Amino acid sequence: MSMHSAAMGATTLITVAPTGAESAKSDVPALPVTLDELVQTAKECEAAGAAVIHVHIRDADARPTLDPSRLRDTVQALRESTNLIIQLSTGGAVTDPYKDRLAVLDAQPDMCSLTCGTVNFGADVFMNPWPFMVELYERTQAMEIVPEFELFDLGHIAALHRLLDKYGLPSGGHVHCDLVMGVPGGMPGDTRTLTTAVEVLPPDSTWSATGIGRTSVPVLFAALSAGGHLRVGMEDTITFAKGQPATSNAQLVERATQAATLAQRPPMSSTDARLLLGIAG
Repeated sequence: MSMHSAAMGATTLITVAPTGAESAKSDVPALPVTLDELVQTAKECEAAGAAVIHVHIRDADARPTLDPSRLRDTVQALRESTNLIIQLSTGGAVTDPYKDRLAVLDAQPDMCSLTCGTVNFGADVFMNPWPFMVELYERTQAMEIVPEFELFDLGHIAALHRLLDKYGLPSGGHVHCDLVMGVPGGMPGDTRTLTTAVEVLPPDSTWSATGIGRTSVPVLFAALSAGGHLRVGMEDTITFAKGQPATSNAQLVERATQAATLAQRPPMSSTDARLLLGIAG
């Protein structure tokens, strides 16, 4: 474990989630929705300090899609133009059927998200029943894709323990989690909740945290102070500050880099992140 603790202690893994499935391009002009926009965003965010990109894609009308050929093209384009670790969302939009969400893995990303339970998401329900979690997890193991366990609530952490107890460690042997905080219906984005969640994570796991909307800055500071990693991006917040829309994803990554550097844990390189996460060369 020394390699993990060394990498984790000195540096911060920054993940950028640039697009998501919730915001409309018409409402958020800076949102990257085309492949060209996504590649440009990825390059800017890598230069700003990101090591992982969490990817949702859009169709020709800028609507969320899980189209298999578009996903493959996206993974290939990001691989060719950056050294970022490519993490595809298996959440898609709340309306996507399970079979389409499982098929995301066929695009052969380095990582994928694996949400550990159902959560109320504003007025919608983001469905992740146990049999779906198990099927997705076993597929990641068979295909050697590293999952990032998305945790929106404390019950999701209990489900993660259950998954690991029954089905063993993920591909690469290392457990990495992301605390998604401040979703209306999930756990709140505050320090007290973050420390409670971190205390019950699996031993030897690493974790990042992201705050949705106005919780983004408090969660960023809470995560850094607790020794965690960061996820930022326009999937999670479309404002930089009150009354100030984010101008780009790079702007949000730059702030995370500045905060991590102030905390004396500057951004981790994608090479070190691959070692930490157990991603094969």
